[in-house]
Amino acid sequence: MFNKVLIANRGEIALRVLRACRELGITTVAVYSKADRDLKHVRLADESVCIGPNPSSESYLNIPAIVSAMEVTDSIAVHPGYGFLAENADFAEQIQKSGFVFIGPDPDVIRMMGDKVCAIQTMKKAGVPTVPGSDGPLPSDPEACIKIGRAIGFPVIIKASAGGGGRGMRVVHTEANLWNSIQITKTEAKSAFGDGTVYMEKFLQNPRHVEVQIISDGQGNAVHLYDRDCSMQRRHQKVIEEAPAPHIDDEARQAVFASCIKACNEIGYRGAGTFEFLYEDGGFYFIEMNTRIQVEHPVSEMITGVDLIKEQIRVCAGQKLSIRQEDIKINGHAFECRINAEDSKTFLPSPGLVENFHPPGGLGVRVDSHLYSGYTVPPYYDSMIAKIITHGEDRRTALKRMEGALDELIISGIRTNTDLQKDLVRDEAFIEGGVNIHYLEKKLGL
Repeated sequence: MFNKVLIANRGEIALRVLRACRELGITTVAVYSKADRDLKHVRLADESVCIGPNPSSESYLNIPAIVSAMEVTDSIAVHPGYGFLAENADFAEQIQKSGFVFIGPDPDVIRMMGDKVCAIQTMKKAGVPTVPGSDGPLPSDPEACIKIGRAIGFPVIIKASAGGGGRGMRVVHTEANLWNSIQITKTEAKSAFGDGTVYMEKFLQNPRHVEVQIISDGQGNAVHLYDRDCSMQRRHQKVIEEAPAPHIDDEARQAVFASCIKACNEIGYRGAGTFEFLYEDGGFYFIEMNTRIQVEHPVSEMITGVDLIKEQIRVCAGQKLSIRQEDIKINGHAFECRINAEDSKTFLPSPGLVENFHPPGGLGVRVDSHLYSGYTVPPYYDSMIAKIITHGEDRRTALKRMEGALDELIISGIRTNTDLQKDLVRDEAFIEGGVNIHYLEKKLGL
């Protein structure tokens, strides 16, 4: 096991990693920007190093600064959390070349899954179900692209191969708009990701977003921790997640689990990862794989009892998985509500001083947050400030506990999206379960 881990992130995920390291007896190093000197995990870490000014480009995305911090603190490994450099193959490669361990997959695997065209082709070979599409990058010939669109059937969606997080996508409803939309998406992709490669897929009209959590040791051992439903989204950003996904065809579910495990073993995957799917009319369709821990990993932990961060650290230290598939059982149901420092109606960010923070409690309630009374939320980073997670013996109990937890939550001094979350957990369609990815935006009139 590693004796010292540097945590290359901030906020609640940095605190989550720190707690896991403590349980494993690992010394922790926190890195932080000047704006983040008062973060909770910075205060709790065994050592801390300032790596730059407030902008993330000069701190949390500054690879040389992070490598230097590892050198001066004699760290053995780095945990990237999620976001920032978590899926940056160049960062993982630089860490390895510098003689350290990256807590995540090998750089080549990150690159493979980061290239959406390559990822889809890899998944097809492994038998993972995919969305009907162009089976590769789109050609530069307009007529050839139109022919592909006709074969798939409109509407279609044009996607950037290097895209992610809901960016680099354009829906096309008619043949007449296809070529122009392809050109626009290529230009945007080149500007945003440095790669103008795009591909085409069938646009599913009313799908759900269902994902499969896996953990693999890269030694031929991989397990799944069942699925999650993340369909409650606004502008492709998840708002509420739950596990397991309700109202899913069990035969299709078991088949997709098996295909995900097969894919992990075929690509030699090491670490925690998530296969993301669109689910419609009883069928799963692969869209991408996230080669990192997810924001919503707590709901999978709550229904299985598996500590994903600790297991992730163990396998990246070279240990075999400590769990077998037959050991992992579903125990009840769990929800997660993301609490953001933003207005519930306008969604404008609301950084500032947190005058009072009172987290909810009680049986089956978990709060992952770096907040405390007197903490100032900076304006430079993602607006998520807390995750409220509830667990119950069944879906109804877990949801009622979420209602109570949100009612108990107090965050004063800044605006948050708590009122929106209170509305959503009492929404009749959400209570029934199985809303599609367009539901929230239609409800909000977007």
